[in-house]
Amino acid sequence: MKDSSTAAVNMNMATAKKERPARMRLESLKRNKLLYLMILPGVLYFIIFKYLPMGGLVIAFQDYQPYQGIAGSPWVGWKHFIRLFTEPTFFMLLSNTLILFALNILIFFPLPILLALMLNEVRHKLFKNAVQTIIYIPHFMSWVIIVSITYVFLTVDGGVFNEMLAALGLPKISFLTSPEWLRTVYIGQVIWKELGWSTIIYLAAITVVDTQLYEAAEMDGAGRLRKTWHVTLPAIRPVIITLLILKIGSTLDLGFEHMYLLLNSLNREVAEIFDTYIYTAGLKNGQLSFSTTVGLFKGLVGLILVMLSNRLAKKFGEDGVY
Repeated sequence: MKDSSTAAVNMNMATAKKERPARMRLESLKRNKLLYLMILPGVLYFIIFKYLPMGGLVIAFQDYQPYQGIAGSPWVGWKHFIRLFTEPTFFMLLSNTLILFALNILIFFPLPILLALMLNEVRHKLFKNAVQTIIYIPHFMSWVIIVSITYVFLTVDGGVFNEMLAALGLPKISFLTSPEWLRTVYIGQVIWKELGWSTIIYLAAITVVDTQLYEAAEMDGAGRLRKTWHVTLPAIRPVIITLLILKIGSTLDLGFEHMYLLLNSLNREVAEIFDTYIYTAGLKNGQLSFSTTVGLFKGLVGLILVMLSNRLAKKFGEDGVY
């Protein structure tokens, strides 16, 4: 009798332990319901526009015909993948995309960090706010506006910069149609549009750095430059590593709109990338299955690179993304 009562007590305790986490989760949900409600639009966005469309990737293995639908279209296996990797344009697309991505990593990525460190040293609050507002504005302009303004400045016929060159007796430069200038124009536009906006996360990370570390560095005789190097940069290093990993994940995903606006028949050999090629093959030529194959290839490469870079970051003692 005593053993049965003891077993009953143990069962009740085990049941209570199982119910406790569920009850705590429910209480936490009720307590933070406004926070969950705030993130609901973002969650719905990713579910509707990111996860649900992944079901359509199945047409990469079909000769998809819109009037037959996914269920009625014939299966072709790896046909489109073989075509992608054997076409002469594949290596052109890959090299153009990787070169532009390398420019983003080597030139653009460090600039927001440097700018955030410089803004952090500005003591005049009104001047600092004015500078931040001015450099944030281009982010809210579409690529159409950015490229249009660039056209006004750089076009051969009446462009401001080329007219200045002509006034100085120098030959005009075809910035917008010359293959050798395409990448310079591209990275310049990226810097102009996104530099200011990209500093926000770094500035937010700098604000939470413990001020006692700066005071200790001052007591050791460190100036502004040494405090930046030995205190600020190590403090925001996890943020830098996280953003770098996410950036590496978009190696083959440079964005369609920007490059499509710069693309023309004269610079196509250096301007055609996977994003513009998907548009041409899928929407212009109606090769929906093949364009889906290219998109799936991009996504898989991005996933693999994120996983590898995250593992590498953890190997060197960083937190990584997950």
